[in-house]
Amino acid sequence: MSVQTLYSAATGMTAMEKKLDVIANNLANIETTGFKRGRANFEDLFYRHEVFPGAEDGSGQFTPTGISIGLGSRLSSVQTDFRQGAFQQTSNQLDVAIEGPGFFQILDPSGQIFYSRAGNFSVNANGNLVLGSAHTGRLLEPPIVIPEDATAISITPEGRVFVQQPENPQLTPVGDIELVTFINPEGLLKLGENLFAQTDASGAPTAGAPGQEGRGLLRQNALEASNVEPVRELIDLITTQRAFEMNSQAVQVGDQMMQLVANMRRL
Repeated sequence: MSVQTLYSAATGMTAMEKKLDVIANNLANIETTGFKRGRANFEDLFYRHEVFPGAEDGSGQFTPTGISIGLGSRLSSVQTDFRQGAFQQTSNQLDVAIEGPGFFQILDPSGQIFYSRAGNFSVNANGNLVLGSAHTGRLLEPPIVIPEDATAISITPEGRVFVQQPENPQLTPVGDIELVTFINPEGLLKLGENLFAQTDASGAPTAGAPGQEGRGLLRQNALEASNVEPVRELIDLITTQRAFEMNSQAVQVGDQMMQLVANMRRL
């Protein structure tokens, strides 16, 4: 039926439109620190079964196949690709990248704990390490206070934080940076602002020192870049555009068939 063609092709156009939104978001975040690209997945819709496989024919034999006509497609999920991004070396001693799995714990002013891969930290007026943001002051958890007279800061791969002070030639420990891991990081809820939130799908976080129990190590004076690959996204962009065009062609053909049938009635 040409009417069904219109509806099936429309579901394909809608699915390709949503994939285009995912690709556009990936491309928009090429320079976002710690960003993880999304991948759109699709599934076919239910089928109209005109003849079931294994139906008995006139001679008593069972047919090897049936007749099932699909009714289109839809977006099934958008999975987050948590593969490691490239390292960008910086001259900021408060920039910290995670090499391997793990998330920083970030305390929101609301009291809720969020999670982030972005390690562009700064120091607020109270000396607390905070996630670098011009919109909201979110503290690193557990809290770390940098003394006002600190002349240098050293962060080890295992998360130990030391400061150098004028009257003390020895490095003074001021705290430890912890990382958390999730059994299913793809189940985390994306909040924007480089933040994730725990959900029932992600499971509970497991906190501990970097380098232990599968957690990544920390790299001072570096940031993790976005893991978006521009060439790959552009190829996906082209194929998505062509798929949308082919579905639109199916709509036009279905319309022409209906027009032909309508004209035949006038004869």
